[in-house]
Amino acid sequence: MTRMILAAAQMGGIQKDESREEVVARMLALMEKAHAAGAGFIAYPEMCLTTFFPRFYVEDRAEFDHWFETEMPGPATQPLFDAAKAYGMGMTFGYCELTPEGQHFNTAIIVSPQGEIVLKYRKTHLPGHAEYEPERSHQHLEKRYFLPGNTGFNVVRSQGAIMGLAICNDRRWPESWRELGLQGVELVCIGYNTPSQNNLSKDEGLEKRLYHHELSVCAGAYQNSTYAMAVAKCGMEDGNHMIGGTIIVDPDGFVIARAETEGDEVITAEADFAKCAFGKSTVFNFAAHRRIEHYGRIATQTGVKLPE
Repeated sequence: MTRMILAAAQMGGIQKDESREEVVARMLALMEKAHAAGAGFIAYPEMCLTTFFPRFYVEDRAEFDHWFETEMPGPATQPLFDAAKAYGMGMTFGYCELTPEGQHFNTAIIVSPQGEIVLKYRKTHLPGHAEYEPERSHQHLEKRYFLPGNTGFNVVRSQGAIMGLAICNDRRWPESWRELGLQGVELVCIGYNTPSQNNLSKDEGLEKRLYHHELSVCAGAYQNSTYAMAVAKCGMEDGNHMIGGTIIVDPDGFVIARAETEGDEVITAEADFAKCAFGKSTVFNFAAHRRIEHYGRIATQTGVKLPE
């Protein structure tokens, strides 16, 4: 299969008092719309089962363990797996994972049309901070509630395409894309929950954040000759606003479908994965053109080192 209709299932805000069952019902309604449009694969946002709780500070982080899933699927999420299997549809969604060892991760999975988890990814580039910082207009405490991911960037061949995952802030880092690109990725799915205001700069609001979001996704898709779906949880959530901007992007870096709202919405586009081959064999023929002898800093240095 080289062609497939892709569905990006944007979701409006999830409030603190919404139950898992209520959220899953919304996801199932979006899946039904995607199925009616002929979609073979559906992508949902980051942390799509809960509110974005890292905006809240608690001294004892264990108080927030109820936002995490200890099994996947579990009783509340099994209906998603059942429906996707009945439709013959693959899917990906993000959630908060609490492992048997007591580790907390911001996680996403790819599920095959047979209802099997075929890839798990844990968010690598955690933004924000770990302690309450009063100078910020709002808190962004991902570093308090999650560990940096330990999976690395991997891919899986599913439904005739090579698929990979990234989560939210990962989309801004070219290293994320290139790790996937070096494995021949043909579809990158990225869920996000992005505040519409930089909490340390009044000059970076909705317009600039949407521009940087789209710039990152389109550049990543083009530079690795891959389709990409970037899917938002957006709008007002617990009194806080998050950007929309859900898009589907082709291997030339062009947006081929775009959400029009900041609520629950499905957008679709047909992907012809054979189109990924042209860029991979010409301008981004990595085997022919990459010069890894000059890239040592990328894998050995974190912060900037200024010249003497």
